Amino acid sequence: MTKRERVMRMSVEQPMWRALSGYRLLTMVYAIGLFVSAYDSFGRPWVAIAYYVVLAGWTVATLPRVANAASCTRGFLAADLTIALAGILLTRVADDAARIEAGGPTLPSIWTAGSVLAFAIKGGWRWAAFASTLVAAANVVQRGAPTRDTVHNVLLVWVASIAIGYVVEVARASERTLARALEIEAATRERERLARDIHDGVLQVLAMVQRRASALGGEAAELGRMAGEQEVALRTLVSGGLVPVSRVSEDAALGAVVRAVDEPDEDEDAGGPIDLRALLAPYASSQVTFSEPGAPVPLDPAAARELTAAVGAALDNVRKHVGEDARAWILVEDEPDAVIVTVRDEGPGIPEGRLVQAEGEGRLGVALSIRGRLREIGGTAELISVPGQGTEVELKVPKPPEDPAASKSKITKASEDAQIAKVSKVSRGKAERA
Repeated sequence: MTKRERVMRMSVEQPMWRALSGYRLLTMVYAIGLFVSAYDSFGRPWVAIAYYVVLAGWTVATLPRVANAASCTRGFLAADLTIALAGILLTRVADDAARIEAGGPTLPSIWTAGSVLAFAIKGGWRWAAFASTLVAAANVVQRGAPTRDTVHNVLLVWVASIAIGYVVEVARASERTLARALEIEAATRERERLARDIHDGVLQVLAMVQRRASALGGEAAELGRMAGEQEVALRTLVSGGLVPVSRVSEDAALGAVVRAVDEPDEDEDAGGPIDLRALLAPYASSQVTFSEPGAPVPLDPAAARELTAAVGAALDNVRKHVGEDARAWILVEDEPDAVIVTVRDEGPGIPEGRLVQAEGEGRLGVALSIRGRLREIGGTAELISVPGQGTEVELKVPKPPEDPAASKSKITKASEDAQIAKVSKVSRGKAERA
């Protein structure tokens, strides 16, 4: 099976581009509506009509260009702002001078703000300040003097665009921080997964080779010594450093992109819960007693697999620290809200502080192979050990909340079964009396 690359795209500015597209369409319709309502007041209406034909065609044709940051290039922004500035300056040519001095709207009206906002979303507050300053200058030229209404409108666009540009810059920085945090989390999870697999396999084999070879002596003792050295080196490697399993990249169209490599899920196509008893049954032997409920214990495939691996790791610890012939017991309990698996042995127990010392030495059997596995599936692992009385490991996996409809169906079915049983009992009684 091959590994699967999971791509997570994060872009808080993408909704802004979609909103900008809608804003440009609506304000284009609004500007044309203002012209139609005041058509008779225009001195040269044909100039305004020609401009609105260009404005409408440009707005509709360039909708894909304001869909994301990648397609909104500098050349497009320059051309867009040029059309806005041209419309402002053409107002003095097309409209009546009295209307202009009375505070009448420019030809593009509030459509101009969309052009400035595109600068803000694309390049941040500095680009927004540049574009809004040009718009302010064009408005002052069109009016002939900086009137109160002109200054008010200009300041509104200037402050709003710079604020939005600043928010976009902060959002991008937050995206990068979040992407980096996800990268570190993915790397840590992959390191823990590899550490568990190595502990459950390679390290166990090396430890067994060391013990058996030392007992044989001779040339085998040298092999055992080398296996012991490799075990120590591998434990050191597992317990330190991060595995670079994901990477963050910047995509102008998508924002921050995190690519994390996931291991394939063997049961992702299994199509539903599996019976935990079937996975744990192979552990039963002359030394291991397996006690299970009489009914199936359904569990999510991923959770069942991790829980089974944790049980295997606990039994490995029993064989390693208590002995190959040590007795152990596995108890499965199917509670209404959780599945509990208990692994108990008859060994000497674990001295106080030994687990902390083992983690410091790179021996991560309990920390990763047991507690780490349960933590990943939302469960808990409790280790109870009394010197001289053995060790008990309780693994608890919560069940997902049951669908109310399914619960109602179960209750209805239980009621029907009870009713059927009652009828059958009455029928049997009547038959016996007859």
